[in-house]
Amino acid sequence: MSSATFDTLAAARKLEAAGVPAAQAEAMVETVRAAVSEGVATKADLKALELRLVLWGIGLASVAVGVLRWMLA
Repeated sequence: MSSATFDTLAAARKLEAAGVPAAQAEAMVETVRAAVSEGVATKADLKALELRLVLWGIGLASVAVGVLRWMLA
């Protein structure tokens, strides 16, 4: 999976503006960044999965046609 974009600087600044100490804001943002970048599928990931599923479906249809031809022969 590719990593998703997350503006850590903007997030830390928002937390600081809300009264969170800078060190704590940075630690919180880094924790969220790590979680987001490892667990989110990007559009490219979904497109690749879609292609694999389409190809798998075509292969499955080909097998089904072959089995039907064999059964009707």
